[in-house]
Amino acid sequence: MKILYAASEAQPFAASGGLADVAGSLPKALVKEGHECAVVMPLYKNTIKPEYREKFIFLTNFNIPVGWRTQYCGVFTYELDGVKYYFLDNEYYFMRDFGIYGYYDDAERYAFFSRAVLEMLTRIDYQPDIINSNDWQCALIPVYFQIYYKYNHLLRNIRNVFTIHNIAYQGQYGLNLLEEILSIPRHMKNIVEYDSDCNFMKGAIEVADKVTTVSPTYALEILDPWFAHGLDRILKTKKYKTCGFLNGIDYDMYNPQTDKDIPAKFSLKSKAGKKACKAALLEEVGLLKSPDSDQTDEPVIGIISRLVDHKGFDLVKEVFDGIVQKGCKVVILGSGDTHYEKFFTDMHYRYPDKVSFTCGYIPALAKRIYAGADMFLMPSKSEPCGLAQMISLRYGTVPIVRATGGLKDSIVDCGDENGTGFTFLTYNAGDMLNAIERACNAYHDKKAWSNLVTRAMKADFSWSVSAKLYIGLYEELLSWN
Repeated sequence: MKILYAASEAQPFAASGGLADVAGSLPKALVKEGHECAVVMPLYKNTIKPEYREKFIFLTNFNIPVGWRTQYCGVFTYELDGVKYYFLDNEYYFMRDFGIYGYYDDAERYAFFSRAVLEMLTRIDYQPDIINSNDWQCALIPVYFQIYYKYNHLLRNIRNVFTIHNIAYQGQYGLNLLEEILSIPRHMKNIVEYDSDCNFMKGAIEVADKVTTVSPTYALEILDPWFAHGLDRILKTKKYKTCGFLNGIDYDMYNPQTDKDIPAKFSLKSKAGKKACKAALLEEVGLLKSPDSDQTDEPVIGIISRLVDHKGFDLVKEVFDGIVQKGCKVVILGSGDTHYEKFFTDMHYRYPDKVSFTCGYIPALAKRIYAGADMFLMPSKSEPCGLAQMISLRYGTVPIVRATGGLKDSIVDCGDENGTGFTFLTYNAGDMLNAIERACNAYHDKKAWSNLVTRAMKADFSWSVSAKLYIGLYEELLSWN
């Protein structure tokens, strides 16, 4: 079976969030299962490391219709870990100075990319059985397939799968872009029209053969208006073709036995290195009491996140003093809304020996927090899947999470002494603080905590299980031919 995985970002070439981790690891898992999988993404000039870029091979070039004009597209290829990558090049769209997204012409940029993906397949020696498109940036791929390529003799047997990673970002624009920018005929505007807007994600949900989300619970939650950001009406009509598969993580990338970014290695059989990681982390972030002090006497809570409301930081802000009063140290890495950045900066100055805040995202420091913290806090208002809680389990760091989306599907509460973390259900600061208190009480029972860490590290969230679910879905679609 041949699969083309279309994404706007993928590790290790470009990353702004969890999509890049998935696009960099799921295709590898599919290849390990014996299938041929390729990834297609834009050729961003400011994210791809030179050691990769200089090895890219040029394949071909052609022009893509964008409204009334055409734009150049070049195709480069590179193979990594058995996965072939295709990079679509246009310097006007993808040679930007800052970041991947957030430009005034994002609609045009990703309309170009989506059309170019399909046009590429008519010109190279790779015609997949399945195209799996991801999030709004690739949502026009199944739309353009329906409008322009459905009857192309090379592509007509392709099945389209669309995966929703975060329904909050839908690609909503004015209908005035329809013909001028998107090249969608006026008589077919019903595919993408939604609430008097042009909605990329709605179009994909409308025409894709299957729609997947990144956890089973999230697949149900997005039928509820509270989670769906307005798309619940179309999702309810397409419920018959929607399902959810829990994401996994790359167990080679996140491995405390081999991780070069952490100061001491450890494993399920030999956990001694985790204590050394904790001491090193506290020293690095300035929370070390003294060089001779025992660093295991107080629990350390790690937070690695975008600092925004839907990640639950209004709850954290409300009871932060209570968290510190539980005897915890808190190590925070993240950036986002200015008022949260200022709040955590203030908390660092209020509790200089208890709270560390690093504004931004430093991948190596993130690894050291996963390895050195005792607990990992994720109080999200909504969380389609979440990867951080899985990574923390891998490093023996016990998650404290709100039971929503993928957090609910991946973390079992320790109330019965057989779980892997601590959960709370209602979106309430008091309930979150209660979960933290339960975790702290468990931490001070050293035998029980050691058993909990063992259960956490035994939890398997590698891609091996989820990849098989995707393969089953793809095979079901191909049986329709």
